[in-house]
Amino acid sequence: MVKLRRDTHTAVSDSGSQRLRAAWLYYNQGLTQKDVAERLGISRSTVIRMLDEAMKRSEVQIWISEGVDTCLELATRLERAYGLDEAVVVPAPKDDSAEALASAVGLALGQFLSDVIQNDMTIGVGWGRTMTASLSSFRPPRRENCKVVSLLGGIVAVQKTNPIDFTWRFAGQLGAECFMFLAPLLVDSVATKRALIEKCGLDAVYDLAENLDLAVVSCGDIGPHSTSLSEGFISKTELDRLISAGCVCDTMFNFLDADGKSVDHKLNERVMSIDLDTLKKAKHIVLSSGGAHRATAIRATIRRVGCNTLITDEAAAVELLRLAESG
Repeated sequence: MVKLRRDTHTAVSDSGSQRLRAAWLYYNQGLTQKDVAERLGISRSTVIRMLDEAMKRSEVQIWISEGVDTCLELATRLERAYGLDEAVVVPAPKDDSAEALASAVGLALGQFLSDVIQNDMTIGVGWGRTMTASLSSFRPPRRENCKVVSLLGGIVAVQKTNPIDFTWRFAGQLGAECFMFLAPLLVDSVATKRALIEKCGLDAVYDLAENLDLAVVSCGDIGPHSTSLSEGFISKTELDRLISAGCVCDTMFNFLDADGKSVDHKLNERVMSIDLDTLKKAKHIVLSSGGAHRATAIRATIRRVGCNTLITDEAAAVELLRLAESG
């Protein structure tokens, strides 16, 4: 496994850490800019620049708040409990709506990816509200010879969570070559799926997916908060059948049980996505999802494909730890 912990990128880690420290002292402890400069041994103009950068990166919104110590403790415990290289835990938003949760976790995801993506990477990306929200804080430096690969098909009606739209925007912000998964998210039969892969040029996407440097995915729960249900990708009848089959998780429109195994349902056979067993070969897997109601889904995804970096919120982190302790 290739570790992408940001403390391996010294320049980024040092500057980012000092910027957050400056913002914490100024916004949470009420120090003046002059006091912050003296405390950190830097000039006042540098403090002003750091505070401005922290605002632009939305770090003040996510990180500089009461309870940050709790989030750091939860992250450390998650790393031990689930064998992660790194966990990033953000404070749970006061508004517990799906949009607010996706925004909070997505902002942290965008910042993380801005830091860790390097030249010559092949990056596979999934979909979901959290992934889309990450674009607002995804401001990477221009990288050379990067490829962005969509890991699943799209939908006909343009929506904010369309996988193809997200891939295009993500690659554009990175300045990377973009490989689109030009197929519908669901097809009518296994025969159609096989024909699209073998005869319509999708084999190039599947070949790239075999050697990903970085895979960035999210997951959803199966219930009233499900993106697949709320966005109209599956019906209430199909949802009930999935639940009856033991489904707790939607990962790239692959439906899994609590152990991370694919449930016995026709949707799993007809989805146009990279196989999850292929996804787990990626050198580094980033999983981003939040909310206590998604903890079981997050755990199922980790069990199925693994995870190097988990980005979530404190409510999900607490529930994930409870699940780990209960076995």
